Amino acid sequence: MSSTRDSAAAAGTPPPGSTQERLVISTQELLWERGYVGTSPKAILQRAGVGQGSMYHHFAGKSDLALAAIRRTAGDMRAAAEEIFSAPGTAYDRVAAYLLRERQVLRGCPIGRMTQDRDVVQDPELRAPLDEMFGWLRHRIAEVLTEGQRHGELSDALDPSAVAASVAAVVQGGYVLARAAEDPAPFDAAVHGLLALLAAQTTPAP
Repeated sequence: MSSTRDSAAAAGTPPPGSTQERLVISTQELLWERGYVGTSPKAILQRAGVGQGSMYHHFAGKSDLALAAIRRTAGDMRAAAEEIFSAPGTAYDRVAAYLLRERQVLRGCPIGRMTQDRDVVQDPELRAPLDEMFGWLRHRIAEVLTEGQRHGELSDALDPSAVAASVAAVVQGGYVLARAAEDPAPFDAAVHGLLALLAAQTTPAP
């Protein structure tokens, strides 16, 4: 199975509109909606509008296709976050922009959703994109905060790694609280609370 997964990953992004592309996109959508266990090959085929033979022509099975879909979702999330972190502005501005960006809060995080599936967490290959995404996110936020300290925007007492971990935890925890309440208010409250704490670590402009 590993060799098949590796070869699928090496193939790169399938052409837009192709059968392979429709399978990946449909699997991304279904994983977000239903999770890994709740996403059946039949549902994927129906959503993509392709036959069973087409699926197995491109992928060895559900786990192989799910891996491609999870990697795509993680890559999309990383690109969207990097666009914010690389934008002009202070470190606080960029972290705030990330926290306040538009989200489908009640749907939850498409990558965080995967951590709730035992079959994903127990499979090293399926779990790897999750670990990589969250690891990258914490590291990137810490970089932004460290840059803010170098520019004199943030207090030297601030621990960039700890705050970066808090940002990731607030976002993921906020999704859970919002979904439990069926109301985005708990997510918004958590984000604004964190921003208030971070604002207290900013330094006055010279």
